[in-house]
Amino acid sequence: MTTHEALAAKVDQLFAEWNKPDSPGAAAAVTRDGEVIYTQGYGMANLEYDIPITPTSIFDIASVSKQFAAFAIATLAHNGKLALDDDIRVHLPEVPDFGHTITIRHLLHHTSGLRDWVQSLVIAGDMMDDVISFKHILKMARQQKALNFEPGEEYLYSNTGYNLLAEIVETVTGDSFRAWTHTNIFKPLGMTNSHFHDDYEMILKNRAYSYQTVENGGFKHSINNTTALGSSSLYSTVEDLAKWILNFDDTRIGEQTVIDQMHQRGVLNNGEQISYAFGLSIGEYRGLETVGHSGSWRGFRSHLIRFPKQKFGVVILCNLNTFNPLRLAENVADIYLADILEPEETPARKNTSRTPEKDNKSEQLTPEQLAEFEGDYYTEELDTTYTIVVSENRLVAKHRRHDDISLTYTGDHFTGNVWFFPEIHFTRDNTGHVIGFRLTGGRVRNLHFEKKEIKKREVE
Repeated sequence: MTTHEALAAKVDQLFAEWNKPDSPGAAAAVTRDGEVIYTQGYGMANLEYDIPITPTSIFDIASVSKQFAAFAIATLAHNGKLALDDDIRVHLPEVPDFGHTITIRHLLHHTSGLRDWVQSLVIAGDMMDDVISFKHILKMARQQKALNFEPGEEYLYSNTGYNLLAEIVETVTGDSFRAWTHTNIFKPLGMTNSHFHDDYEMILKNRAYSYQTVENGGFKHSINNTTALGSSSLYSTVEDLAKWILNFDDTRIGEQTVIDQMHQRGVLNNGEQISYAFGLSIGEYRGLETVGHSGSWRGFRSHLIRFPKQKFGVVILCNLNTFNPLRLAENVADIYLADILEPEETPARKNTSRTPEKDNKSEQLTPEQLAEFEGDYYTEELDTTYTIVVSENRLVAKHRRHDDISLTYTGDHFTGNVWFFPEIHFTRDNTGHVIGFRLTGGRVRNLHFEKKEIKKREVE
């Protein structure tokens, strides 16, 4: 067995538990010194028709897509079609004026303060297996009433910002985002099985379907009807993405200034540098510099990582929600770069002494005290209503498309028992009457809900 075969066998072993005819799986590719040295598929692309995953299986690569939107913007800036410090309203005047300038650079680095559409749409009652179109997402952005924070003050991941970048590409070039990326990225690189998916009904040969685990140990289909151009929805293969990796070392498309700019990390208003660059996260693994990005959407899991100084790259695309492609990519690097990686850190010894638990149980409110919060609460921003009621001595938030959300009193606010409804802070007028609440937490902050007036029937 040659050295190459021995290393490939070790990679195969990493995926062995999924490489069977009744399991979803993954595809992997490895590049080194300007060549693709390994590609393989494991498990099944479609469990209903027994179709195996191969290096040409097409996956939704989710947020790994962002670096392609960033490349498009960097290219247009290099060509003088736009400037990174342009106010986005120069190109997208329909975006609200929030009283603070949001620049294209803010969108690239996730420092814009724009709310993330994923959490926002779930709050509004959208389900992730609904049809979620690019137009739907843009409409939500146009209806946003306030920012999470002043632009440049913080880093907070926002898919919405990257959807607006795709829209800026369309506005500036006159081409659809799908057409521009095909002409300027995928076609010249020979990425023949890659496209931004702008039609969820499109028939797509060699598509891998995505799955999630169920309690009995089986799987179920994870429906994907989303066309979130720019932030996600790039459909590609490990073979094609290996060509993209190689372009960073031997630029067939994009000037070197564009490639260099894509690695420029963002800087906050206070001068702090963040790790996020242009659709790329700059980091390190076992002493080596890394550049990469993960993706996660509807059962698809993906990771693309490069070790630029070693001219080494790994891309892993999976179709099962329990996969950890970042860890798998690191395991692949462990195999090929074993002689230059620093030793793995030994996990810190756990402190077995018990730390006194923080008392989060504030004074319990009585049913009479809770009753003042009851009512219908409406947010114009998302055009949706939640009804707050008292049930079994606690507040419950009801919505037409969600299960009841249990609210726990913590002393100065209530916390919800679901990820998209983390905290609500009730607001009062100057007479003390409850007039609304602010929902905050995750990637949505201070979303205002107003309490509807309840017209009492007059007593004769």
